[in-house]
Amino acid sequence: MSFEIIFVLLALIGMLAALIWDKMRPGMVLLTVVVLFLCAGILTPKEMLEGFSNKGMITVGLLFLVSEGVRQSGALGHIIKKLLPSGKTTIFRAQLRMLPSIAFISAFLNNTPVVVIFAPIIKRWAESVNLPATKFLIPLSYVTILGGICTLIGTSTNLVVHGMVLEAGYEGFTMFELGKVGVIIALAGMLYLFLFSKRLLPDSRVSNVEEDEESDRGNLHRVEAVIGARFPGINKTLGEFNFTRHYGAIVKEVKSGGQRFTRDLDKVRLQEGDTLVLWADDTFIPTWGESSVFLLLANGSDNEPEPVSRGKRWFALGLLVFMITGATIGELPFVKEAFPSIRLDMFFFVCITTIIMAWTKIFPPKKYTKYISWDILITIACAFAISKAMENSGFADLIARNIIGLSGSLGPYALLAIVFIITNVFTELITNNAAAALGFPIALSVATQLGVDPTPFFVVICMAASASFSTPIGYQTNLIVQGIGSYKFTDFVKIGLPLNIIAFLISVFVVPMIWKF
Repeated sequence: MSFEIIFVLLALIGMLAALIWDKMRPGMVLLTVVVLFLCAGILTPKEMLEGFSNKGMITVGLLFLVSEGVRQSGALGHIIKKLLPSGKTTIFRAQLRMLPSIAFISAFLNNTPVVVIFAPIIKRWAESVNLPATKFLIPLSYVTILGGICTLIGTSTNLVVHGMVLEAGYEGFTMFELGKVGVIIALAGMLYLFLFSKRLLPDSRVSNVEEDEESDRGNLHRVEAVIGARFPGINKTLGEFNFTRHYGAIVKEVKSGGQRFTRDLDKVRLQEGDTLVLWADDTFIPTWGESSVFLLLANGSDNEPEPVSRGKRWFALGLLVFMITGATIGELPFVKEAFPSIRLDMFFFVCITTIIMAWTKIFPPKKYTKYISWDILITIACAFAISKAMENSGFADLIARNIIGLSGSLGPYALLAIVFIITNVFTELITNNAAAALGFPIALSVATQLGVDPTPFFVVICMAASASFSTPIGYQTNLIVQGIGSYKFTDFVKIGLPLNIIAFLISVFVVPMIWKF
């Protein structure tokens, strides 16, 4: 092996270790690796920076603002309240009513705000009708993932792979192209949840803090806060980080990694995604509700933006429909012929939609930087550079040759399965966009060496990188519901692993039927 291949191998091993052990934010981990490749001469400065100007990455950033606009319009909270049964019902009937609609919504909006708004509302509703909230919160996260794989904009992973496809010189995906297989996976996944979630998911776990709630007096009440990326106490213990001095609230319980800590809290080390059960006054949520310090704040009552007019709510939804419809029609052949000098794609229409939302104050334009997850954008931009380094060094070709050699004469179907498994294992352990970055160049090299059309491999990368069901750490929405539902790590393995297998089988057998080798 050459020096470049050995260097890339060691750097990627270090990257995986740092991401799994959560040493720092994923964006900084990937940026570190990219800088190492630059220093080793594997990447040029131009190649290092190309990801930061990629249309897919910028589209993801603008979609954060569109999702925030829809969230602040109050439309999402209004929709979920209409979906929840008002009278006595069963787990099956309630899931049947809400899960398909949530999947449809998440096909067009960022998953995180959907879960952040829906999770506390669903939890309160479940308690009011005497049903265990644990039967609904993991399914909520899963259907947002399932809905996201059905469209180009449903998840950032699809846009990342789309951008890599364009960079490689191939035709990218249209708005609903991935839905040809994504809808099948989503329907099969929801059917599985309808049939087995009641049996596989635990009953409600009530915390000691909830039981003692009535004994507390004064103006303090219970608040659940999920730690976000910008929380200043990450990787510090509560003893080292004085939470009460910073936020004026008292930590009574910490839910982390499926475990609950109610004693010796000063020794508990805080991580992103941990849920803190607090005693706070009425000013806590208004003060920190719009901050990226916390992903979610819930206090047993509605935690939504200030009430807006019905007209503004409909206007926000109308802009969303305009964006989706415009991007879909813009990809039609006769439209491309009519406007040869303008690419009427998703990037074009998301730019227009974002600017209209800003000037009509659907979201506060002076605070727009708060609503963009910059770490995700840096992760995506660096993912392009890492994929390029894997190609430049010959590492991707080497891995592809070994995969082809190991599979013998089994053909492209077996290789498609191997690519899915590799990418899916990565996405369960690290971020989905980093998994796509590692899987894409290998998939491209495998297809090139086989002499087949790489499109089926590209589609499988999209499906595998998003299918994060078996662990809570692979997807941010899983982390959010883990804390608010007091789930254990094993709860995700028990119900999520069969869902991974369902996604695997459908992808491997259906994708080649639609996109020929």
